[in-house]
Amino acid sequence: MITLALIVLLAPLAAFTIVIFFGKKLPRGGDWVSLTAIFGGLAISTGLFIRMLTAWDPAFAATWQFNWLSWGDYTLRIGINLDNMAIIMLMVVTIVSSLVHLFSVGYMHGDKRYTRFFSYLSFFSFSMLGLVLADNFLIIFSFWELVGLSSYLLIGFWYEKKSASDAAVKAFVVNRVGDAGMIIGIATVLGAVGTLNVNGVILAVGRGELSGGLLTFAGLMLFCGAIGKSAQFPLHVWLPDAMEGPTPVSALIHAATMVAAGVYLTARIFPIMTPEAGQVIAYVGGFTAIMAATIAVAQNDIKRVLAYSTVSQLGYMVMSLGAGAYTAGFFHLVTHAMFKASLFLGSGSVIHAMHGALHHTHSHADPQDMRNMGGLRKYMPTTYKTFLLATIALTGVPLTSGFLSKDAILGGTLAYARLHPGNWPLVFFGFGAAALTAFYMFRLIFLTFFGEFRSGKEAEHHLHESPRNMTIPLVVLSSLTMFFFYTLPGFNPTTPHGGWFATLIPSPGKAYVTATLHQEQPVHEAALIEHESAPVHESESLHGAQASVLSEEAEHEAHVEHTSHNIAMVLSIFVAGLGIWIAYLTYYKWKISAAAWQKRLGFVYRGMFNKWWFDEIYQATVISGAHKLARSWVWFDVHVIDGIVDGSAFLTRSWAFLTGWFDNTFVDGAVNGTAWMVGIWGSFIRLFQTGQVQRYMLITVVVIALALLLKL
Repeated sequence: MITLALIVLLAPLAAFTIVIFFGKKLPRGGDWVSLTAIFGGLAISTGLFIRMLTAWDPAFAATWQFNWLSWGDYTLRIGINLDNMAIIMLMVVTIVSSLVHLFSVGYMHGDKRYTRFFSYLSFFSFSMLGLVLADNFLIIFSFWELVGLSSYLLIGFWYEKKSASDAAVKAFVVNRVGDAGMIIGIATVLGAVGTLNVNGVILAVGRGELSGGLLTFAGLMLFCGAIGKSAQFPLHVWLPDAMEGPTPVSALIHAATMVAAGVYLTARIFPIMTPEAGQVIAYVGGFTAIMAATIAVAQNDIKRVLAYSTVSQLGYMVMSLGAGAYTAGFFHLVTHAMFKASLFLGSGSVIHAMHGALHHTHSHADPQDMRNMGGLRKYMPTTYKTFLLATIALTGVPLTSGFLSKDAILGGTLAYARLHPGNWPLVFFGFGAAALTAFYMFRLIFLTFFGEFRSGKEAEHHLHESPRNMTIPLVVLSSLTMFFFYTLPGFNPTTPHGGWFATLIPSPGKAYVTATLHQEQPVHEAALIEHESAPVHESESLHGAQASVLSEEAEHEAHVEHTSHNIAMVLSIFVAGLGIWIAYLTYYKWKISAAAWQKRLGFVYRGMFNKWWFDEIYQATVISGAHKLARSWVWFDVHVIDGIVDGSAFLTRSWAFLTGWFDNTFVDGAVNGTAWMVGIWGSFIRLFQTGQVQRYMLITVVVIALALLLKL
């Protein structure tokens, strides 16, 4: 099985290498290479998935490791961890990626960088699959960064558009903020337990090697990576702007794969999350869910509505994991991948048709603005039906997968609030977001597919359904939103319990609980030793009492969870129906004036329409502050650092001038004066050194005569 997993991982990498270097020389730009690699990976992943179902082993795990680096006594081992969660994620990634590849053949046809687009798709698929299979935090982080790089390339694919290049840079930079926290978390874990293997860290926490506040800190720092990648508040601002990339990119990156990476990481570290960390995570996710839903209500760009919907649904998943509803959170990741990918590809089909119709009439109207659409169901029946089915699933209507997963999350959150009093805001976040989701999604349906076409009769004549290579993925993905795909072998439309997913993805125990029990055990033994008169059977009765208490607590929690599930199911149906009904009256029957309510809501509506001014706030604070800090450092560098350097140079030059003057005037003066005197004396002596003996004799006589005269 490990060999098969390696083939799934490496096939897209091989396709990327071939297409990026030789694609332009291959037929059809080499798109068939990428398609073959990803569909081959889908076939192998399907085989692994079937084997998982036939084995029916919730504890299945297969690993393969090798020594990568060694220094001193430490050896870093990396490899592949293939368990039920990884197999399911392989299926999710390969299904969505395969259908996106197929959809892109039609959508990107004629693009001047068609070959490069498919190479980037393959590179992204490789990066995401590597993240899923990695068993080591360091390697997870490496693939994490590759996912960020490939998303940067895909978001900014049409880099001629400034908005696209800006969105790519924004996504890259914002994700680095979360990744910085993740690095701190990885370093904390390594320093505390000495290993980065995920299962090894969980076992170390179970032994008590990492506990208390440091464990909470490490968990939250690791979660920072998820905040960035899964677009959680306050790092959610990059994802809506990333809609500037081609629509298949939106489906691939922002529906099922890249943004799900953060949720997947959170699920992986679930066993080491302390209650304090879980509570913080739950509130981050809950607030993100309701905040993004309010923004989606007021957007008019079809892809931006879906983008904020994605942020909201990711908040649901994170809230669920923080509240302890592990299976529900991961379940929603899987179901959401299918219907949200269908919705994004469906929006691409709509935009493709709108762009063609507006192009024929030379109109400059925005093909993504829902106010320019209307009545498209008559011209695009397949797109409409698949889009409607996916919307029903996202809204949480019964008989869909979205109903099962969303109800499980809401039930888990309600149970958490009942078991931990004071956390009722989470319930408000969950059910409030559910009501808003139903409203804004059916607002999208009615504005896009119902009523009259609002861009003119001439453009309406050019509307048509997308080609089959674009509609087939829609049909497949929308079909996977039916509930029975996730409840088999059972056929219960109200709960996934008893089905393959709930059975094979059970909630893991908390590692810190195991550590606590191990630490408490010696205390009881010491107490028994102190009281030597206590017979041995008292120890047994003590443990029996503890077991009884734990059993009663478990029964109480199970009862609360069961009743919460029933309550949540009724409430979720009610709030979803309420949202659909209000959207129906407002945008289908037009009995409620949207304009009047926009005016009545005033500041609230302006806040929703302007995305609560998060970008403006960041521009005025973080970005402007960073610019001012940069300018202050430039001033400090120019006036202080350069001043010190230039001042030192001036002093050095002055000292050099002074020493040069002293050297030239005094030192060289003394040397030159001595030489001058020697020269003068030499010249004088030369007067007497003529080489004539008679002159020497004359001089001698004169000198003797002078001496005698002076003596006399």
